[in-house]
Amino acid sequence: MSGPTKDLPWGLQCARCMCGGRCEHHRVNWMAWHQGGVLALTYLAYTCYHLTRKPISVVKNVLSLNCSDLPVPADILVNDSNRDTWCDWAPFDTNDAPALLGMLDSAFLFAYAAAMFLSGFIAERVNLRYFLSIGMLVSGISCYLFGIAKPYNIHNLWYFVFVQVLGGVFQTSGWPGVVTVVGNWFGKGKRGLIFGVWNSHTSIGNILGSLIAAAYVESDWSLSFIVPGVIMGVVGFIVFLFLIPNPVDIGYSPPSSLGYRKIDVTNSSDDDSTDVGYESRSVTDNLASERSETSPMLSGHRREHNTSRNSAIGFIGAMKIPGVIEYSLSLFFAKLVSYTFLYWLPLYIAASTTYGTTVSADLSVLFDVGGIVGAIAAGVLSDYSGMSALTCAAMFGLAFPALFIYDYIGSTSLGVNIVLLLIGGLLVNGPYALITTAVSAELGTHPSLGENSRALATVTAIIDGTGSIGAAVGPLLAGLVSRWSGWDNVFYMLMCADLFALLLLSRLVYRDIRSYIQRRRVIQI
Repeated sequence: MSGPTKDLPWGLQCARCMCGGRCEHHRVNWMAWHQGGVLALTYLAYTCYHLTRKPISVVKNVLSLNCSDLPVPADILVNDSNRDTWCDWAPFDTNDAPALLGMLDSAFLFAYAAAMFLSGFIAERVNLRYFLSIGMLVSGISCYLFGIAKPYNIHNLWYFVFVQVLGGVFQTSGWPGVVTVVGNWFGKGKRGLIFGVWNSHTSIGNILGSLIAAAYVESDWSLSFIVPGVIMGVVGFIVFLFLIPNPVDIGYSPPSSLGYRKIDVTNSSDDDSTDVGYESRSVTDNLASERSETSPMLSGHRREHNTSRNSAIGFIGAMKIPGVIEYSLSLFFAKLVSYTFLYWLPLYIAASTTYGTTVSADLSVLFDVGGIVGAIAAGVLSDYSGMSALTCAAMFGLAFPALFIYDYIGSTSLGVNIVLLLIGGLLVNGPYALITTAVSAELGTHPSLGENSRALATVTAIIDGTGSIGAAVGPLLAGLVSRWSGWDNVFYMLMCADLFALLLLSRLVYRDIRSYIQRRRVIQI
């Protein structure tokens, strides 16, 4: 390992001091430890991003209550300042509550979608440790601000809109940041499986967010936001202390760079070559000088004109990468479906069954449990077949009848509801997870870029940003459609969205099948 870097995280500086130089003799082992630490930190970080997004879907059941015609309980005094809001909360206590709550969802998601494109551009050019930790801190603050509306008796709709917009903007630091960090540390071999397992953080965050919010929603809904907000801030500080965004930062060669790692020339398999150990020598002066001399935020962005190594690609250049447009538009409809469930599933379960607010929230986490299995299954199938587009299209096609069946018989019994929620989560979130992780990472290192271009964060932001527009449209339409046409039409809307997602991948599916046939012919020859 090379000497001390200019911006080694404080937590690792302390660990290095405690180690007393004894660890320098175990380079390969420590590389594995660093990779494990990166996976753990990024997993924990993005779990917290979704942890703070989920509470509003649970609290909707309380905010939208209209208690004006109910008798005030005896323990609520007449002169109590909370007498008028003892079980509901203005301005969401009217018949237009679904539309107003949908407006809050859209304020968050449209801000998220708009800021995502800029976020990817910034993420390619700054130190991702600072980028993620600052984003997590402000995201936690925005969640906390929503919760304190209750103890401070805030009823202004525009306050809630502002808090949602603030959260939406800074939550965009999460996805480009964590995907780029993981992409920096891991090569292409088994990428679908690694990302499939790692991507379970989305569902785990949703599950924990639902359970934490459900624990407080009927006693003090403010804590449903305050507790996740505090957790987010604490984890953001841990990321600041320990995250290493790139192996170059501590003297290792990047795994995706053929010029700076050992390659087993006797085996040309892509999977096998990725698992080869990293080069044991320190990084050359050229790589080491990529760190900025002046600002720790500006890492890996050199001004020298004599080299283009690791130079960040522009937005238009990233759009020209084959497959980026198709996957982006497909993800628009995939996230429309996924985020409609994210924000409205607890309310739908409560409306279509006799279950209470807490039970509906707890039951909704099964959709995310199915999503964990779906993400892993999609990753494994993609790795095994080499056909990511076909894998996504098949799951979109199966999701269509699954949603139809859930709408019509899901509320008949608890057992049926559980089974169909698991199946729906598997089929809806599987392709969504594959596109936003392994596919984005693959396109971000596409051969058309050449060896000296960085596009991972930009491509991730383009794909996820386009998908986030769909994520913003879905909950907004769900609130309006459920208010005026009923929940059946909401499910018809979701089924059509899955069909469009499938059709948009048709050209890439054809290419996958043609490539598979050609590979089989070569093997037979």
